[in-house]
Amino acid sequence: MKLRLQKLQRFYKQLIMICVDVLTLLTSLWLSFVLRLGDFFPTDYIFNSWWVFLALPIVTVPLFIRLGLYRAVLQYIGIKVITTTFQATTISCLIIGFFMMFFREDDLPRSVLPIFWFITNVFIITSRFLLKGYLYSWDSFVNARKQTVIYGAGNAGIQLVESLKKSAVYAPIAFIDDDKAKQGTILNYVEVFAFDKIAELIKKKEAQVLLFAVPSATQKQRTQILKKLTKFPIEVKVLPSIDNVVNGVISIDNIRHVEVGDILGRSSVKPKKKLLTRNISRKNILVTGAGGSIGSELSRQIMKLRPVKVVLMDNSEFNLYNIHLELVGKGLNVEIVPSLCTVTNYHQLSKIIQQHKIHTIYHAAAYKHVPMVEMNIVSGTHNNVVGTYNVAKAADELGVESMVLVSTDKAVRPTNVMGASKRMSELILQAFSDKSKTCFSMVRFGNVLDSAGSVVPLFRTQIKEGGPVTVTHRNITRYFMSIPEAVELVLQAGAMAKGGDVFVLDMGEPIKIIDLAYKMIHLSGLTPIDIENPDGDIRVEFTGLRPGEKLYEELLIGNDVVQSEHPRIMQAKESKLTFDQILSCVEVVRSARENQDEKVVKELLLKYVDGYTSEVV
Repeated sequence: MKLRLQKLQRFYKQLIMICVDVLTLLTSLWLSFVLRLGDFFPTDYIFNSWWVFLALPIVTVPLFIRLGLYRAVLQYIGIKVITTTFQATTISCLIIGFFMMFFREDDLPRSVLPIFWFITNVFIITSRFLLKGYLYSWDSFVNARKQTVIYGAGNAGIQLVESLKKSAVYAPIAFIDDDKAKQGTILNYVEVFAFDKIAELIKKKEAQVLLFAVPSATQKQRTQILKKLTKFPIEVKVLPSIDNVVNGVISIDNIRHVEVGDILGRSSVKPKKKLLTRNISRKNILVTGAGGSIGSELSRQIMKLRPVKVVLMDNSEFNLYNIHLELVGKGLNVEIVPSLCTVTNYHQLSKIIQQHKIHTIYHAAAYKHVPMVEMNIVSGTHNNVVGTYNVAKAADELGVESMVLVSTDKAVRPTNVMGASKRMSELILQAFSDKSKTCFSMVRFGNVLDSAGSVVPLFRTQIKEGGPVTVTHRNITRYFMSIPEAVELVLQAGAMAKGGDVFVLDMGEPIKIIDLAYKMIHLSGLTPIDIENPDGDIRVEFTGLRPGEKLYEELLIGNDVVQSEHPRIMQAKESKLTFDQILSCVEVVRSARENQDEKVVKELLLKYVDGYTSEVV
């Protein structure tokens, strides 16, 4: 019945309300006679005053319509219904009173009208809220929403509760606060609990979402609290830091999902502005692989550093279109040129550099997905090795000031073709640096969160689809860094280069992938299925190491490393190849591509890349 009424067309709902109001007016008038005369059936008076029973609905209902009482949406009615009802009943009573005096109606007691005014206001206003309560009752409204706990009973949390009460998504049921003075109190009709009551709130009150509303907390405090929350099966969302909340006003619009980066616990290091702008400000910049995860973030950050021109180069039309559209939309006073080109096309690449008078190149174009390159050895090696050689050769011949290669920790003692090909790319730049005026350098770092093909978006998709979450090995670990932080450090490292430098970013502590999977499951408000919890929501499957995959990644080939002027950037001293050896390697890769000879490619990588171990197929 309730659902049928909710789904009625608006016209029929208005018609029902008019009928209810007519009945309410007649009932109110009858009760007015009863209260005035003390007789439950004052038939004589009512019979003699029949015209009043006819006139009141005819006068009052049109007033209700004119004043907009039936235009108000029942689900969202508020104080407007009270003022409108008062206005309409007052005017109608004055009109009826005028007619009583004009026609000298002696049989109708004058006091009936004030009594009627009071009763009809109470009845009509009450009927509206009772009907709203029946159709859109608080209990059904709350039950349809997510039971929500707010972490932080400060001003931000209280403001957030105000917003949530109007929300159709979240229903605030409790505060969590570490301040013992607040625990046990009630703020804005919501009780404040201690942190150790979270499990009880999840179990007994069926809390589904926790909103972290402490925008004044430091990054370290936020990370510590969010890490503790990853142990509980509750979806966690956060408000941004106080610096990012406009005018200090907290609302539901500020809420965002907790990302993996929020729980990794890396404190930010303020960038050195001088290093950021050195190779970019008032210069023409080329970004290869500009549509990829790293390339697109490079392009975004470069745009803010006042270059004259940014050339976006990518072999993916769709990716290039997206990043070009995004950057043009920012409205910055920078010329942006999209170039649909692959780094393996030397002549087009050379023409682009020459035509746009490029000063600095950031080479992010590469095939980086380990299993995919392992299944496409020749294509992957040709793209990474010959592509890097082409960019370096063009930079050298056309007098580009500096070139920075975005490398990977998988280039260190690689067990896969992707890592070996990236190490070969590093060797190419090192060889060029010995003979060129161009400043060549490379920056090596581990996994970046949310990059294309990385484990984080894969886990997110698998959790959304109900699992299973696939982990290759129980003990596998990886270094992780956010894309913006990695790019910021790449820009600064490139500016410190003297030529042939191998920079290594401080990635912090390695993360166990199984722990990452469990945390992401918990942060989604779900529980993993395991021995301790066979009735969980998401199953974790171990699929075994993929071809070329290592349990542990490294960042240094040797132990010869020095600290740079930036606390997060180290500089490694590593072995090189001669330029003639590099030329020979490039020719072998080109020839192998013509013949699609995987064996030749692997033999080459085994010969020249230190630590590369793989069976020749």
